Amino acid sequence: MKMKKVMALIMAIMMTGSLTACGSLAQQAAEETTANASVQEQVYQVGICQLVQHEALDAATLGFTEALKEVLGDQVVIEEQNASNDQATCATIINQFVASDVDLIMANATPALQAAIAATDTIPIVATSITDYATALEISDWTGTTGMNVTGTADLAPLEEQAAMILELVPEAKKVAILYCSAEPNSKYQSDIVTGELQKLGIEVEEFTFADSNDVMLVTEAAVAAADVIYVPTDNTVASNTEMINSVAEDAGVPIIAGEEGICKGCGIATLSIDYYSIGYRAGEMAADILANGADPATMEIDFAEELTKKAMASRCEALGIAVPEGYELIEE
Repeated sequence: MKMKKVMALIMAIMMTGSLTACGSLAQQAAEETTANASVQEQVYQVGICQLVQHEALDAATLGFTEALKEVLGDQVVIEEQNASNDQATCATIINQFVASDVDLIMANATPALQAAIAATDTIPIVATSITDYATALEISDWTGTTGMNVTGTADLAPLEEQAAMILELVPEAKKVAILYCSAEPNSKYQSDIVTGELQKLGIEVEEFTFADSNDVMLVTEAAVAAADVIYVPTDNTVASNTEMINSVAEDAGVPIIAGEEGICKGCGIATLSIDYYSIGYRAGEMAADILANGADPATMEIDFAEELTKKAMASRCEALGIAVPEGYELIEE
């Protein structure tokens, strides 16, 4: 009888151990399932600060959002904000993103990038439509990466080729006016390089700058009175006021060479242009790599547009008696 009780006790202990083991396995499986579901269901918050609404920046933002959605789908929620070409508003927007603890900030144009880097050194920042990152971020020893929580894409086209286009289209030009906003450091960067290139070609150059949109007409009037040709870089204030600039230049019969296609459509005769949608799309891919794969923006090289195209506005060229050289693609009007 005692032997039977002992055997029963042993069997009970074995069954208890077995049940405990099964319970542990079941719990482990449940925890793994929960962890996997958590990873799959993670949603990233991304804030976009675009300096101002115009064709080029709009295209870059569209490319960025479409690339991010293509890679992450419903795992990303994007909030777009526009600063209406006001640097203080850029700072307000960015600070709201930081307070909301977004997972990533996209800065579209230099003032948006500068506001972002001033607000956070921890949240990843992916920028686009930046002419020169070294200038925008005040980096003296540029190596191709920022070394901080910033990466992105640039909209810089070869400035020496843009300078050469001026004489290609207007070979009799003796003096060129460069028109841009003094509040945009990347415009000054472009002006300095183009000035040097034109002076090598024996062309006299004079800068005409305005502080904001209020001065655009008066400064443009001074520029057309002083020069045979006007060059405008990739400048956001110019891009927002092309109709006004065109009315002044058209009345004076002075051609404008533009830094990008959107400005060219509004007031120029020709440009060596990049595709802003493409650089925005590439920035979106970089953002997805940071969010989904943990890529470090500090070590991600700044990316540049691969395709550059000479483009011309046939109607303005014809009105000014300028023959469009071979190799130019006509811009659809």
